[in-house]
Amino acid sequence: MELKSRSEVPVELTWDLSSIYKTEEEMYQDVEKLKSLCEHMEREYKGKLDSPQRINACLDDYREIYRLRTLTGLYCDLAVSVDYYNTYHQERNEKISSLFSEIFSKLSFVESEIMEQEDALLQEAIEIARENKLFLKDILRDKPHHLHPETERALAALSQTIHAPYQIYNMAKLADMKFDSFQAGGKEYPLGYSLFENNYVYEKDTEVRRAAFTAFSRKIREYENVTATVYNTQVRTEKTIASLRGFDSVFDKLLFPQKVSQEMYHRQIDLITECLAPHMRRYARLLKRIHKLDRMTFADLKIAVDPEYDPEVTIEESKAYIEKGLAILGEEYVEMVRTAYRDRWVDFAQNAGKSTGGFCASPYGKNSFILLSWHNRMADVFTLAHELGHAGHFKACNGSQSIFDTDVSSYFLEAPSTMNELLMAQYLLKVNPDPRFRRWVLSCMISNTYYHNFVTHLIEAAYQREVYRIIDKGGSVNAETLNKIMRETLEKFWGEEVEISEDAALTWMRQPHYYMGLYSYTYSAGLTVATQVCRRIEREGTPAVEDWKKVLAAGGTLEPEGLAKLAGIDITTETPLRETIAYIGEMIGEIERLTEELL
Repeated sequence: MELKSRSEVPVELTWDLSSIYKTEEEMYQDVEKLKSLCEHMEREYKGKLDSPQRINACLDDYREIYRLRTLTGLYCDLAVSVDYYNTYHQERNEKISSLFSEIFSKLSFVESEIMEQEDALLQEAIEIARENKLFLKDILRDKPHHLHPETERALAALSQTIHAPYQIYNMAKLADMKFDSFQAGGKEYPLGYSLFENNYVYEKDTEVRRAAFTAFSRKIREYENVTATVYNTQVRTEKTIASLRGFDSVFDKLLFPQKVSQEMYHRQIDLITECLAPHMRRYARLLKRIHKLDRMTFADLKIAVDPEYDPEVTIEESKAYIEKGLAILGEEYVEMVRTAYRDRWVDFAQNAGKSTGGFCASPYGKNSFILLSWHNRMADVFTLAHELGHAGHFKACNGSQSIFDTDVSSYFLEAPSTMNELLMAQYLLKVNPDPRFRRWVLSCMISNTYYHNFVTHLIEAAYQREVYRIIDKGGSVNAETLNKIMRETLEKFWGEEVEISEDAALTWMRQPHYYMGLYSYTYSAGLTVATQVCRRIEREGTPAVEDWKKVLAAGGTLEPEGLAKLAGIDITTETPLRETIAYIGEMIGEIERLTEELL
């Protein structure tokens, strides 16, 4: 059967956007407030930001601009993300995005005029600031890369166009691609982007799984040239902006807002490629042996170690797992989990035109909104725990910090989410000593948490690095080049253990992360921190949990190094990453031993 349309989905499986605005009219009232506040700021502050007091008064209004932009923007964007076939929501979202470009073009004078002031005056402004300190400190940091005010104004006006590649990619992927059904074992199976990514990649029937991969690849290949052109536009635009702003390379520009060095970036990719690959090749060999496969293909890498033991989990049943699994974080955290279920923070539905994967959006002053597609798998429980990690993080930091101080470096952003996956696994390991159950939990950690964050996203990051190296030298990329880079990246990681086909080379088409700067590598960075903090919690209990809560509440007031230090982890060295890779290897070794005992 085909996926349902959005209108056919039971409302209890959908999120409730009315917690942002009860009606569309309320949203448009805030749009009018946004316009009015923009006009007020132009009248009151343009050409007058020459004293610490006026600078802070202006930024007090600017915080409200940020808040209103976040609420109105997310209200419109989230509606699109669950149904790319809805033209009304598409048009509304485009209209709001255009308005934001206009408003922030008009308000580009704020940062430009502040940056024109002497550093001493800005230091005075920082001294008397309350909720604007971090914003002003970042202004000082950004100064060397700020352009002429008119140039900044033009770039702000063009923001919708600059970000168009991401929208075009999603439209092609989620609205234009129509998948035909496929045949396997004499039966016909439906196919769609979400069905493939969330279901068929885990399918235990080898014939069905490989047939789905072939059919899926055949369809996306039809779009490889247009997708490559869109991606080339994205990376060349990033390089152009990096050069305009005086950065030596596009890497420096993209890492600048993360507040990390190139050394930290390259370390994640190089060490994992070198040290984790041998462990994951052992894991691939184990899967091949357990499932008696004729060969190990790329389409086989996400199958379960023990698919017959993988229990189906309903949405209702997942509550108990997650509440108990995260109980160590305290009653307030568990109550947030209960509220998320009760008040429909989560969009569980499977429907045509819905975004793939999962994400969590946390507008300032409101509850979070979590998108995923529920398939009654334990993998879904881990995904939901992951996204609730983001929700818990921003509940803590939004409740403790100014809206200017909630912009957490993406280097650290995936630590709270992956931490929840690890806590879930640790809980499951404690409740049942049965060897088969233990093997199942350990394999969930490898095939879900660590595979996704340390392998899938690592390969994305390694591939992406090669693309940016070409762009940094003034080159460009096309479908043939991108296929070649991805295939070589996969072959380097998996060696001779996994057959990498031309279809596998199309993997670069399947993720939106390439349109988010250097984001892919941060999954492993966050999980490195989470692994070490989780192990500390195992050893020390409450003191480690309390430190972690301080980290969650700190938001963007500390750089990644400071956040990790507050949690008791030193990421200035490669030790945490090496220890995490060794930990993964130990788990794979235990899965191998348990398999020998059980066979």
